[in-house]
Amino acid sequence: MPGHGNDLTRLRIALTTFFALDGFVFAGWVVRIPAIKEQTGASPSTLGLALLGVSAGAVITMMFTGRLCGRYGSHPVTVVCAVLLSLSVTLPPLTHSAATLGAVLLLFGAAYGSINVAFNSAAVDLVAALGRPVMPTFHAAFSLGGMIGAGLGGLVAGSLSPTLHLLGLGIIGLLVTALTAPTLLRLEPPRPTEHAAAGPEGSTTAGPQRSTTTAPEGSNTAGPADPAPAKAAPPRLTPRTRRLVVVFGLIALCTAYGEGALADWGALHLRQDLGSSAGVAAAGYSCFALAMTVGRLTGTTLLERLGRTRTVVLGGGVAAAGMLLGALAPALWAALLGYSVAGLGLANLFPVAVERAGALAGPSGVATASTLGYGGMLLGPPAIGFMADWFSLPAALTSVAVLAGVAAAIGFATRRATAG
Repeated sequence: MPGHGNDLTRLRIALTTFFALDGFVFAGWVVRIPAIKEQTGASPSTLGLALLGVSAGAVITMMFTGRLCGRYGSHPVTVVCAVLLSLSVTLPPLTHSAATLGAVLLLFGAAYGSINVAFNSAAVDLVAALGRPVMPTFHAAFSLGGMIGAGLGGLVAGSLSPTLHLLGLGIIGLLVTALTAPTLLRLEPPRPTEHAAAGPEGSTTAGPQRSTTTAPEGSNTAGPADPAPAKAAPPRLTPRTRRLVVVFGLIALCTAYGEGALADWGALHLRQDLGSSAGVAAAGYSCFALAMTVGRLTGTTLLERLGRTRTVVLGGGVAAAGMLLGALAPALWAALLGYSVAGLGLANLFPVAVERAGALAGPSGVATASTLGYGGMLLGPPAIGFMADWFSLPAALTSVAVLAGVAAAIGFATRRATAG
């Protein structure tokens, strides 16, 4: 149906825009962490505790957001969370102590975590309707937004105060939301195509256990030719399905730990340990984000050729090697290369984990995997901060390599249970 195809295209563009906006806003905050550290006078450990607010706020609200998506639909929840994210990013520069920074970041993290559950739930529905493993392309938009946000932050770091910079990000976020929200609010979550109910190991669909993954409750049981989705009871989750969702969540946890570590501490490592300028330090996260963007833009092809298991195992191994180089290299250029390699390795792990969890269990699956994933971000900032105090920041960053290896090992060990 031509109209249906056009709706899917418009919906894909709208969701891609929100993914990109999320990455843009988050990266804009990340590159100003060194300046806000100086402003608050925080030590590495107290800064780590303050940064804990982002992940804590995200984890606290994620399961609640999954229920909101089930009740009201992922599209309106995405729009509301985008507004909250745009408003909350303006608050960190107004703080002057680690305690108040942590409180403000709790609000920012709540908005950030909630929008991630909402638009990932919407993307799971769209992936099922399209019948192709295109989930990495949405996360590529997030990474591209992060690259642009980090690059812009690096350009203005020396001339624009954090207050003006993040205020500008908030205004941009509200404008983009106002322009994109009507499309998302007008279109219902789509219904999967007939061939999306089952696929090869390399696909990202749910398989015969769950032939539909749409409607706000993630469980539409009507056929693909029906003109509009109807709400139905959520699918019954078997113990095996619950275990698989947790497995995907553990992979997301290991991946999010690495992403969060580079976001929160990558620039500081380049500035403090390798003597880079503020602009070059910001460019470090930009290199990481660019590599993730490239990896995710090619993720659909990679998944179709290698399948999920090989993609996860290969990605985890590459990320571990890259992060060892990024953390321990004595030269700035080598550290930047390591950040880039780590970005390529981590690129598709989180999208695969979240999409599979959502295909199996709808918004609640996305929320569970995302909560475990951001549990990694919850653990990361204080853990790296304390390890930096006890040992050094480069030594602390090697923990990213360790967990990337763990993600690869989990993917390999569960290859039979997750195939199909």
